[in-house]
Amino acid sequence: MEIKVNFLDKLRLEAKFDDFTVIADQPIRYKGDGSAPGPFDYFLASSALCAAYFVKLYCNTRNIPTENIRLSQNNIVDPENRYAQIFKIQVELPADISAKDREGILRSIERCTVKKVVQEGPEFVIEEVENLDADAQALLTLSPGADAATYILGKDLPLEQTIANMSGLLAGLGIKIEIASWRNIIPNVWSLHIRDAHSPMCFTNGKGATKESALASALGEYIERLSCNHFYAGSFWGEDIANADFVHYPNERWFKPSKKDALPKEILDDYCLDIYNPDGELRGSHLIDTNSGNKERGICSLPYVRQSDGATVYFPSNLIENLFASNGMSAGNTLAEAQVQCLSEIFERAVKREILEGEIALPDVPQEVLAKFPGILAGIQGLEEQGFPVLVKDASLGGQYPVMCVTLMNPRTGGVFASFGAHPSLEVALERSLTELLQGRSFEGLNDLPQPTFVSNAVTEPNNFVEHFIDSSGVVSWRFFSAKADYEFVEWDFSSEGENSNSEEAATLFGILAEMGKEVYTAVYDQLGATACRILVPGYSEVYPVEDLVWDNTNKALLFRSDILNLHQLDEEDLGDLLDRLENNELDDYSDIATLIGIEFDENTVWGQLTVLELKLLINLALEEFEETHELVGAFLHYNDNTVERGLFYQALNVVLEVMLDDDLELADYETNFRRMFGNERMDAVLGSVNGSVRFYGLTPTSMKLEGLDRHARLIDSYKKLHTARAKAAATSK
Repeated sequence: MEIKVNFLDKLRLEAKFDDFTVIADQPIRYKGDGSAPGPFDYFLASSALCAAYFVKLYCNTRNIPTENIRLSQNNIVDPENRYAQIFKIQVELPADISAKDREGILRSIERCTVKKVVQEGPEFVIEEVENLDADAQALLTLSPGADAATYILGKDLPLEQTIANMSGLLAGLGIKIEIASWRNIIPNVWSLHIRDAHSPMCFTNGKGATKESALASALGEYIERLSCNHFYAGSFWGEDIANADFVHYPNERWFKPSKKDALPKEILDDYCLDIYNPDGELRGSHLIDTNSGNKERGICSLPYVRQSDGATVYFPSNLIENLFASNGMSAGNTLAEAQVQCLSEIFERAVKREILEGEIALPDVPQEVLAKFPGILAGIQGLEEQGFPVLVKDASLGGQYPVMCVTLMNPRTGGVFASFGAHPSLEVALERSLTELLQGRSFEGLNDLPQPTFVSNAVTEPNNFVEHFIDSSGVVSWRFFSAKADYEFVEWDFSSEGENSNSEEAATLFGILAEMGKEVYTAVYDQLGATACRILVPGYSEVYPVEDLVWDNTNKALLFRSDILNLHQLDEEDLGDLLDRLENNELDDYSDIATLIGIEFDENTVWGQLTVLELKLLINLALEEFEETHELVGAFLHYNDNTVERGLFYQALNVVLEVMLDDDLELADYETNFRRMFGNERMDAVLGSVNGSVRFYGLTPTSMKLEGLDRHARLIDSYKKLHTARAKAAATSK
């Protein structure tokens, strides 16, 4: 994690990381003002807080109340060496906690991350650099030997060269990648989480059988998501980019809707139109891109090459963002390597969907076949030894597709996790199934798995597949576990050997889709210095329902974004219009405004936690519609998961409105005790909100210029690096 420090007045310091700011000072005896804890005090407190976190985690997973658990830490200093200290952590537990749980709670504290880092003895490297932001590779810690050359199946270059090439590319773009975490809880299964130190919303996870393969996986995924703009999907990119020569890519084209908002004839082809506009309901306005919101410019469309004949077909960027999420994108050392990964991923998700929604029972992989892969078998045995039964299944549906499945069962909670992996090689597909299973997960994380069900509707519900796509946490049918398989086991092999293995494997995978009657469309992105591609298979590789283009399109943001960002400048008529739109567009009251309008608010602010319900409440309050406000306050308090401070503000507002709306009550009779209960500052805010002197309490003013939105500004900074690189590449190629 990157922590940037600013020097404030006197001895005060400001540390910034993620969305947090920490102020440190020194006690008066050390020439400070005593206005905040000192750096060393924060360090000491972090150990106690970390220990308490693991106690809380243990208790939460076992439904043990923590109200009467007390924890403290005392630091005992060696009189002859003040740097030698004993951290004595003491826990007071209620009498009704069992002996087993008492031991478990004490063991949980042993897992404290701060404690483990201190015990390992962190290494400090102190150095001077010309530019903190330019040292883009400073946080990548794997440094393989110069002569090392580790080849793995599916990669056209050694892992060491792959890592060097990708990390060098990111450094050239000015992106500082940090490794936020590593995990290796069973043999031969590694995973890590990497992110942009400046813009941590841009992150990926990697997995593999070794540290190096996991890092290569994470970097490859990072570059693919940069190349395909996935990190920035759904977000507003600002007015400068919206009006630039290009918004997404230099080769994009913009098409104006035809008369009566009909689709322009230049987009899609007949095959795609049959899928995306079968009933003629799709209009041009549905396809305005969310990122620019530039309606006057038209529909931003990106060129894709049709696999069957090499023709160029233009896909609206809005359609891609709404339906495909990150499915079918990859980066590789070569285009063929990237294509194999893309197509494997598409088959993995589509076959997984067919199996789960069809409640298909898969055949077990025979033990003699598993024995051919001792590294994978060791990982499976590691899970079994921890008390998690594992089922290894052939998901090829009789040898049709290059897909495998590893399913974990958790007898402690009754939950299950079906993990799928795909690749032309059965061994690689099986390894991916296993590493995907534990990507970023601890053993405790496996306690959150959903229980299987015999209710078919719960499995076939569209959002269940979305959950499976995001992190495989969707529901699985009990029928999936039947010993009577619907297919015979096949020891399939779609792989090739030799120098052109990836090219041949890509041709094989394209061939399977052709035999299925599927059209395939590919875009290649190499302007950033790496080879990446995105493959679309309409009617097969979508993640979200096609109906979302009409009924739940992300560009509904354009109905609200400008007015919400300009909220403090709106007059009563404009506020009334905005309120009508919020009430008449079938929005979920508990959905967040940040997602609705595509703005990365700081999650720790009122803006960052603002919901549609609360915004409607505040607008009604500003319009002095007190009865409607009171009703919405009641709903907010009933379902509130906001901060305690925000909840108390609305509790105070609720009682003030109750008095105001009751003809028999006078506010003056209650104000004194309201102030004693809620405090003067909070009551001033409530009374000011009621009399109109305070508008939209807690929401700092902003506008379409996005001033004051530091988190969103960092996201746009990240995108501008790509935009600049693409512009240079386009200029050079002319």
